[in-house]
Amino acid sequence: MTDSTTLPGDQRIAKIDLDEETIIWRNADIEQERRIAIFDLIEENTFKPVRAATRGASGPYHLRLAVRDGRLLLTINDRNDELVEELLLGLARFRRPIREYFAICDSYYQAIRKATPGEIETIDMARRGVHNRAAELLQERLEGKVETDFATARRLFTLICVLHIKG
Repeated sequence: MTDSTTLPGDQRIAKIDLDEETIIWRNADIEQERRIAIFDLIEENTFKPVRAATRGASGPYHLRLAVRDGRLLLTINDRNDELVEELLLGLARFRRPIREYFAICDSYYQAIRKATPGEIETIDMARRGVHNRAAELLQERLEGKVETDFATARRLFTLICVLHIKG
C-alpha cells in the first residue's frame, strides 16, 4: 500500500552492507556468491519495513546485516542514512538450512571442477531446493516486520550464510 508521498519503487534496498567483523573468512567461491547476491539484490528487490512504514518512513533503504549474540541484526536506515528500525531475528531455526546450504554448495563447487554436466545439474537442483526452503523460512520469520518478495529473501539468505562463515 502506498500513499501520495511514497512511490512503490521506494520500498526497496538501495544499499546493503555486511558486518565485516562478523565474517572471519571466505574463499573465492563464497566471495563471488556474496558479490552476485548484493548486485542482484540492489538491481531488483522488494523491501518494506512494516512498522517503520506505518510511522511514515520510506525508502529506498540502506540495510546492514550483522550477527550479534546468535541473532541476525538488521539495521535499516532511510535514504538520508537516518535509523529507521533495527530488527533482531533468532537464528536457531536457520542453523540447519545454513549447514545444509554450505554442504551442498561445497559439493557444487567441487562438482563444477570435475563432474559431468548431469551430476552438476543434480547437485544444483538440490542446492536450489535448500536455498528456496531457507528463503521461505526467512519470509516467514520476517512476516509482520518486513514485506519482501521471494527473490529478495533468497538473496538475503545467501548473505546471512556469508555472515556465518567461520573458516
